[in-house]
Amino acid sequence: MKLRFLALACSPRKNGNTAVLAGQALAAAESAGCSTELLHLADYRYAPCRACDGCFPTGRCVLQDDAGLIYEKILAADRLILAAPVFFMGICAQAKMLIDRAQQFWAAKYILKKEVIPGIKNRPARRGIFISCGGTTMPGVFDGSVQVVKAFFKMLEIELSATLCYAGVDKAGDILQKAGALEEVAETARKLCIP
Repeated sequence: MKLRFLALACSPRKNGNTAVLAGQALAAAESAGCSTELLHLADYRYAPCRACDGCFPTGRCVLQDDAGLIYEKILAADRLILAAPVFFMGICAQAKMLIDRAQQFWAAKYILKKEVIPGIKNRPARRGIFISCGGTTMPGVFDGSVQVVKAFFKMLEIELSATLCYAGVDKAGDILQKAGALEEVAETARKLCIP
């Protein structure tokens, strides 16, 4: 059975640098025989977490919007690529809003003591990568985002296999001038194709 790759391109700029890198990763995975899907979060409408605790009784969010559709795809995927830029030293709002909605899985796991992903023991181990770009080259520019992604992946029972972060990449297309970036992303994705 083919491994299922899902990439979330989180930038509001659909042809931005992180989206280019996500596409490169998926192209490498597809050429290695995996099935792939790319979602641009800019195409979806979802609200931030309301901290209402409505997910505590069931382990599922009570808000009815596109986040539910996105999470169905995330839960079905064997490999997750989260491609999100850094704005003002933190992960972009589109990614953070979706990540905060993972509170439902925290509720399932720690309050209800349920499996986040039913039948996970019968599936390939879930793995993924975080891809990011930031315009600044200030020290620590990616530190906060990486910590958020680590927590997100842990909650979804995904091993974070690599973080590929590129500083000094700001304007659309800048990543194409970053020596070795496209090759590094493609090679990392190919490694994820090994079950």
